[in-house]
Amino acid sequence: MDWRTRLLDATPQSRRDYRSLATPVFRGSTVVFDSQSKVSDDWEQDKSGYSYGLYGTPTSLELASRIAKLEQAEHTFIVPGGQAAIALVYFAFCKAGSHALVPHSAYGPNKEMAVGLLRGLNIDVEPYDPLIGSGIADLIRENTSLIWCESPGSVTMEVQDVPAIVTEAHRRGVKVALDNTYSAGVFFDAFAHGIDVSMQALTKYIGGHSDLLLGSVSVNDEESYSAMGDVYRQLGLAVSPDDCSLALRGLQTLPVRLDQLERSTLAVAQWLQAQEAVESVYHPALPSCPGHEFWKRDFSGSTSVFSFLFSENISQESVVTFIESLSLFHIGLSWGGINSLAVVYPDVERPGKDYKGRLVRLNIGLETTEDLINDLQRAFSRI
Repeated sequence: MDWRTRLLDATPQSRRDYRSLATPVFRGSTVVFDSQSKVSDDWEQDKSGYSYGLYGTPTSLELASRIAKLEQAEHTFIVPGGQAAIALVYFAFCKAGSHALVPHSAYGPNKEMAVGLLRGLNIDVEPYDPLIGSGIADLIRENTSLIWCESPGSVTMEVQDVPAIVTEAHRRGVKVALDNTYSAGVFFDAFAHGIDVSMQALTKYIGGHSDLLLGSVSVNDEESYSAMGDVYRQLGLAVSPDDCSLALRGLQTLPVRLDQLERSTLAVAQWLQAQEAVESVYHPALPSCPGHEFWKRDFSGSTSVFSFLFSENISQESVVTFIESLSLFHIGLSWGGINSLAVVYPDVERPGKDYKGRLVRLNIGLETTEDLINDLQRAFSRI
């Protein structure tokens, strides 16, 4: 062969019996088959063999298998981010004319999708009180096809009575999906509590270092698996094997990170409770958090994100001064990483409540707890 052709020869030239503790990063779009009779274009690669890089490589399927085992699910899909995971769930269970329910406290982009893209497709997504419990039965219609739960909720941290919602939904044949990102898939056993679909933004605790974007959708029944797979294929939700490799590494340190994050976050939250300038602390493990009794009953631990409300005598301007006086806490969205974050939510909307720009969300990182409290103390002294 000409040297130019030899350079394109994909035949391995070195030994292939290398073994490592790290999962290899398999990059590739084209899958090479041994014969024409074995050519397939099937998204169920774990059953039928690899067919195309769009549906995953051994790296992404290894991550999917490990997330499924973590959440005690039968199947898991890995997608490009948490918002992609939410979209996959909606499109798997909703069609034109469908009705869905989503809590007021859900992740903001979930609600934005409800009033944007989904409304344009004639899918009616109705918000509901996250603390409604079995009262959800009064909102279920003949065309209701999906109920979302997110527990605790974003920013305002309401803990939902998930078993009560599941009972009423299943009585009417309605699927229930849970955004289980807060618990990292371990502190709340979604499927033991009757959930049909559990999704996570792996961007948060599984990645753990604020350097990747991935999501997961896990199911426990073949009907949901098939519905998800068809949409997954048609939407082309391909993921980077490099990001999957980082997430696989993140899984290995997840237990030690969660242990430290829980201890430090509780200490900071309890310290904040004692501050005169603070009206309420919304941490699921504290009685001041809405739905705390459900957290005590259903959860095995807490994580790094929570919110607190400044007292009414603290102005919006002072709250901003407080945030901008912090040095260890970076101003930023997202959470679950190793660095502490703080951000004001001046426009958060909840029916019957006006937080008047006094609501702050914290993500506690792996910095020393005493240093974080000292940083907060200095910022309080500025206001």
